[in-house]
Amino acid sequence: MASGPSEACSTSVTGSYNAPDYELPDVNTKAFNVGDFGRLWREKLKTDLSLDHDGEEEGEARQQLVAEPSIPADMVEELQMVCGVSTLDCSEETPNTDVIPQDTDLVTLQIRNKVIEKREERLVCDRTCRQEIFALEHHRERKPHHTMLVLGSQKLTELRDAISCVSDLQIGGEFSNTPDLAPEHISKDLYKSAFFFFEETFYNDMRYSECRDLSRTIIDWADSHDRGYGKFHAAKMEDYTFNDMCIKVGYPYLYCHQGDCEHLIIITDIRVVHHDDCLDKTLYPCLIKKPWIWTRKCSVCKLFIVRWVTNNDTLAPEDPSFFCDICFRMLHYDADGNKLGEFLAYPYVDPGIFN
Repeated sequence: MASGPSEACSTSVTGSYNAPDYELPDVNTKAFNVGDFGRLWREKLKTDLSLDHDGEEEGEARQQLVAEPSIPADMVEELQMVCGVSTLDCSEETPNTDVIPQDTDLVTLQIRNKVIEKREERLVCDRTCRQEIFALEHHRERKPHHTMLVLGSQKLTELRDAISCVSDLQIGGEFSNTPDLAPEHISKDLYKSAFFFFEETFYNDMRYSECRDLSRTIIDWADSHDRGYGKFHAAKMEDYTFNDMCIKVGYPYLYCHQGDCEHLIIITDIRVVHHDDCLDKTLYPCLIKKPWIWTRKCSVCKLFIVRWVTNNDTLAPEDPSFFCDICFRMLHYDADGNKLGEFLAYPYVDPGIFN
């Protein structure tokens, strides 16, 4: 997983200025302080790089209109009301794109409607329990899962909350006897501990009472013998912003959550913000790129996304076996919902949900 450019803008950190110096050519830099690097750039540019310009452009436009002697004051008020930003808000209800009008003249919608009717003839099902997938690009493990823009003034916890992972959505438990039982919690609600590893320091998420220090086992293991890894440290993720940290550009760091789900974090660029970036600070961390992830289809119908995975299944030729919700129930339960055969069933969360 790769993290995109980070913008160092506000918080200053004590210490000498430290510009990046490449440790390995075309690979990564030596460690440098993000806050010092941003402060050095701002001093060189000597311009206002903040994102706080709310209402300034609108006020300037009003002053220009008032300054025109040929435009009366009441017309200025009317122009502001008719051409203001508030008029861009569409209050009407958004149409349902899943419903195809029968009287449409668009050839593409007519063809799509015929395809859907043929599918319903082969397999009668409720549209709400399926999802159509169009695989545009095969996911490669070496491709970044997410590329984000992060502000230097943001805390590490904000990046942690912005990272999407299918492991956080997993549902624990075995449901072969109660497939209709709605789970109360997902893994993200139960296991909230996580850490980032930057430059020999573990930054643990300790915002909640349920959080544990996942790095303690690693630190104790490294300290028990002279293993040549140096001295590791632990800190709270919520106490540090990116401006407070010393990092290397292009160097692989670690994000770990759910106990053993690990992601590589690579800072690919550090720069000041410019007008081509998103200027709304509330939208950061800002996701700017993600690949299309290949989805797993049902092993029976080859049509719908997998919703169940079974183990020790006497009715399936493979172990494990993957089924959509419709095929799973048709094969493993009778008309009254009674279980047929012996098997273990677990809910399956497909990574393609992030598409």
